[in-house]
Amino acid sequence: MTATPTSGATASPASADPTPAPASAPEPKRSAVRSLLRLWPYVRPVRVRLSAAALVGIVASCLGLAIPLILKWLVDGPVADRDTGGVWLGGALLLGVGVAEAALFGLRRWLVARPLAGVEAAMRADLYGRLQRLPVAFHDRWASGQLLSRATTDLQLLRMFLAFPLTFLLVNTATIVVGCTIMLLQEWTLGLVVLTPLLPLAALCWLFEVRYAVAARRAQDQIGDLTTVVEEAVLGIRVIKGFGRHRSQARAFHAQSDLLLHTELRKARLLAGIWALIMALPEVAVGAALVLGTVQVADGDLSAGTLVAFLSTALALRWPVESLGFLLAMSNEAATATDRFFEVMDTPVPADAAALERETEPERPAATDPAARTAPAAPAAPDGLRLSGVTFRYPDAPPGAPPVLDGVDLHVASGETLALVGGTGSGKTTLTALVPRLHEVTSGRITLDGTDVTTLPRERLRSLVAVAFEEPTLFSATVAENVLMGGADAGARELRRALRVAQAEGFVDALPEGTGTQVGEQGLSLSGGQRQRLALARAVVGTPRFLVMDDPLSALDVRTEAAVEAALREALAGTTALVVAHRPSTVLLADRVALLSGGRITAVGTHRELLRRSPEYAALMTGERGGEQPDGDGADTPGDADGGARTADAATEGSVR
Repeated sequence: MTATPTSGATASPASADPTPAPASAPEPKRSAVRSLLRLWPYVRPVRVRLSAAALVGIVASCLGLAIPLILKWLVDGPVADRDTGGVWLGGALLLGVGVAEAALFGLRRWLVARPLAGVEAAMRADLYGRLQRLPVAFHDRWASGQLLSRATTDLQLLRMFLAFPLTFLLVNTATIVVGCTIMLLQEWTLGLVVLTPLLPLAALCWLFEVRYAVAARRAQDQIGDLTTVVEEAVLGIRVIKGFGRHRSQARAFHAQSDLLLHTELRKARLLAGIWALIMALPEVAVGAALVLGTVQVADGDLSAGTLVAFLSTALALRWPVESLGFLLAMSNEAATATDRFFEVMDTPVPADAAALERETEPERPAATDPAARTAPAAPAAPDGLRLSGVTFRYPDAPPGAPPVLDGVDLHVASGETLALVGGTGSGKTTLTALVPRLHEVTSGRITLDGTDVTTLPRERLRSLVAVAFEEPTLFSATVAENVLMGGADAGARELRRALRVAQAEGFVDALPEGTGTQVGEQGLSLSGGQRQRLALARAVVGTPRFLVMDDPLSALDVRTEAAVEAALREALAGTTALVVAHRPSTVLLADRVALLSGGRITAVGTHRELLRRSPEYAALMTGERGGEQPDGDGADTPGDADGGARTADAATEGSVR
């Protein structure tokens, strides 16, 4: 299966109005039973207790059918004979059956409670693990609310289904079969009258199942969309309040909420219709049997006790029959929840991530690029970071769309810091994401000290490469826990060093509990510059062999930036680093600079060299548009290039001061 929802709302983050996802091939006909059978691997470990619970429920329900037989004996025996002692005995039997039935149903609930909570926990753990191992491209396509609803609402539905509808589909079916057998044995003519609605009811239930399945899927997808709207409103509350957009956001919420409301009302109408028919048809049949039975009693063809027992049995079957609509509805919702759960679980994970998921030693997958297959396993000497003919196109890009990166060749020598510069949308962030394999190259190869990154297990690769993103993401944890995420073996000593490098030691020590202070969700209790410095500390805490930073100092003031740069120069002394830079002051961190333009590296050199020979680079550094030449190297316009260089030099020196 693909990761895109197949019969409800599309998982696009930008979509507030759910629309059917496009399908390139016809979907196989959906079967609720086939969907629910996929839960067996999770149910199998607790199958003994669930089977025992179902058996206890069947015994309890069938025990209730003994009450009409006791009533028959009472009416035809002690009551007809005016035997007071027999009446008391019959009453005691009825009381004992009722108590036993209640005790057995209580035992059934006890049997299912703990194992089903374990099933839900196991499924949630597997879903969380799969989400952690799926590539970034998957998360780019899916709205977070859709994933959250699968991990919460859908799994709760499945636990409720296993605890109640699944058991009672078995219990009620057995009860109906036993009850109908008892009625036929008591008086087969009346039994046939009562059973007349069975065929129409079966056809109605089938039609209901088909229609309700569509509405249930649409509702659960819309819950995911609504969850996304609420989540975005909570996380973006500062923007909403800052721009006074609460009314427009409220309109978006109400629009999505109204869609869900209409779908839920449709579900309610379908359920009300089927329930009314399920209740009405058997009632009519029982009424007809009552009239016919009364006539037979009056004619002496049937005893009063037999009629009482027959009608009591028919009335005892009301709940098992009437509950069919409710149980079918919950079963359809559970089948939809199962489909949504396995949409994520069926999404393939990278080969080495799958190996980690199986908790086995990952094997090195064969490289897809011919050049990668011949890569040396161990270089003779450190070679740094090298990109050779790297091309990248997003998997969901339209056919024929130009690649984001097109044949990029770049070499960052061992221990060197190289700044990557380019205009907005040139692919700088995408290129940095390819090094730790957040995205996979379309063609070409990336090597670390001569070893192709595709031959490294991801766990090993990401222990070699540390990253600092432009948007600093912090977790609801302490300062220390957030920073130490960057180094598996880092301790208090490395923590203090990283905070000093990021110039974060001062404000962290001023926090109420120092490094033990909880930073809150997304770190929003801190300023943007503080979050960025903690993210930078996280990147350097493990003293990585390779460091990739995407404009890591954009939120810092000039003075703090200068202090961080000075500390970084010392910290990066033995690290091979690729730094995306937008400002001249950040460029000064680097030994060399590479200009990315049109998906290619168009110029490489020192900062001053590029100022003199690349008008485009000079324009980027000065902010002047006149000298920008995306594909030129400035060789034919030396005067203009020199002029731009002098301006850029002045801008650079001013920013450093």
